[in-house]
Amino acid sequence: MTRTRPLIGKVIIDGNILCKTGLHIGGSESALAIGGVDSAVIRDPLTGRPYIPGSSLKGKLRSLLERALEKDFNRNGGSGIRRHECNDPSCPVCRLFGASVDAQDVNGCNLPSRLIVRDAFLNDESAAELEEIEGNLPYTEEKTENGLDRVTCAANPRQIERVPAGAGFDFQIIYSVEDRDQAAEDLDHLEALLRLLEDDALGGGGSRGNGRVTFTVKQALYRHRKHYLQGEEARRLELEGHSLGEALQPHLKG
Repeated sequence: MTRTRPLIGKVIIDGNILCKTGLHIGGSESALAIGGVDSAVIRDPLTGRPYIPGSSLKGKLRSLLERALEKDFNRNGGSGIRRHECNDPSCPVCRLFGASVDAQDVNGCNLPSRLIVRDAFLNDESAAELEEIEGNLPYTEEKTENGLDRVTCAANPRQIERVPAGAGFDFQIIYSVEDRDQAAEDLDHLEALLRLLEDDALGGGGSRGNGRVTFTVKQALYRHRKHYLQGEEARRLELEGHSLGEALQPHLKG
């Protein structure tokens, strides 16, 4: 079974992620010995600055949409994490975030994600501010937490590395317009997910105060395929008083 995948255009969304509380997205175990913390954050190997992997942000957004739309968790991943995944092109989750073919479905086919979520890097202003902070680790803070034995009440302290509150990251999300009738709904779902994540948490330790963030969309551009093939100018979406989906609709006619 095959499906066509027309490319009508792309929506490029740029904005800022602001940490309202400390943010912890874990790095590799090999980095733990550097600062002596029990759980280190992931860092750009070239600059040493912490960043937010696009995979972490995209995975969190997908999880929130699955739950908000009350999707069944019908797939069990290799790590034992259950998720929703189907091959129905009308499914808002799978057409937006992608789905792979079930090995037992001989007639199914993959649904490549319509979203590209770039890594979000610490902006230069925040980096300059964090460089002035005195501490054992560059750009980050150490947070000491305690695990208590419920019987003896003995404390088991651990140190978690976090990006401090107030730090800002630049994000970019790109949406491929493949269906004019579905594009507005997809973008409105994406916008709703950013708001929903503001009332949830990004990264580890959300129930312990970590990972509260806010999103600011600075601009959204629509580039029709003619932009790439014939040099047509990109069109800025009018976001004032409109959702992303509403702002895109006038550009999809014709």
